Amino acid sequence: MTALLPAPRDTADAASAADAASAASAASAWAAAPDARTVYRPADPVDLGSILGQLGRGPYDPTTTWDPRGVWRTWRTPAGAATLRIQLAPVEGGVAAFAWGPGAEWAIAGVPELLGRSDDWSELDVSGHPLLQDSRRRNRGLRLARTGLILEALLPAIIEQRVTSIEAYRSWSRLLRWYGEPAPGPAPEGMRVAPTLEQWRGIPSWEWHRAGVDPRRARAIQAVLAVAPSLVRAVQRAGTLDAAESALETIPGVGVWTAAETLQRSHGHPDLVSVGDYHLAHQVGEALIGRRVDDDGMLELLAPWAGHRQRVVRLIFASGFRFQRRGPRVALQDHRSH
Repeated sequence: MTALLPAPRDTADAASAADAASAASAASAWAAAPDARTVYRPADPVDLGSILGQLGRGPYDPTTTWDPRGVWRTWRTPAGAATLRIQLAPVEGGVAAFAWGPGAEWAIAGVPELLGRSDDWSELDVSGHPLLQDSRRRNRGLRLARTGLILEALLPAIIEQRVTSIEAYRSWSRLLRWYGEPAPGPAPEGMRVAPTLEQWRGIPSWEWHRAGVDPRRARAIQAVLAVAPSLVRAVQRAGTLDAAESALETIPGVGVWTAAETLQRSHGHPDLVSVGDYHLAHQVGEALIGRRVDDDGMLELLAPWAGHRQRVVRLIFASGFRFQRRGPRVALQDHRSH
């Protein structure tokens, strides 16, 4: 879904009386009044689809549901479960956000960062490459989302290690449907909130197996869960995003690809590239120079945009360019039979 919103100013303060009345009108069709809400007016255009589209983990993800007006998203916040609804605001030039559950206030407070308020593209110069220049012109509302939630980005990234996307999506969906809790508020049927840390830790080994997660990935997840509170604190204390990356990579089973996939979502990291991805280097190479490259070649191509390399990757995907897939498809594996 694409929803492009120009706006004259940037504010996430409590909605004015007029805004609140309009927001209440938008929520009137829902059975439960929201526990928190706001109307956020970004200083620059925002495209809901391109900003938030990467947060959902495939078509089966019970934490994310899109409809013609916006998105429903569930969170396991530090304050508890939350359902967040984001859509075009009835008030012109804003984004309306409504939340339900114990974590509603936390979710609403995070809306500006979620929609890329701190993601500054002003110093990115892509004028030397026609595809990037055109993509930037056509995607003015593209920003990098920042959720602030490490585990909700890290655990599915581990599940996605070295398997096809469809296998990983199915495993993530199974685990959340089995162990997640129903989404608070009037969320669409079937939506779930990710398990608590204690619930994740309580999943027995055979259930990981039944969900299609092989022992290697299950061990990496258990290693993360064993140090989760200290990991979250270490990342929060990290003075730079590079330090946050280093903190993640101290955990067995978490390498450069997994750290990149995590920090791109949790912190809107503007420079981390998913080195080791099965397709990414091919996509970048064909888009920028018309031929495939390996990871080293990809990094060489992206070097002129150091500090903005993830932004450039996102521009490539937003351009609509797709590389030519060649060779045999990766076979799907069912680890549950092993």
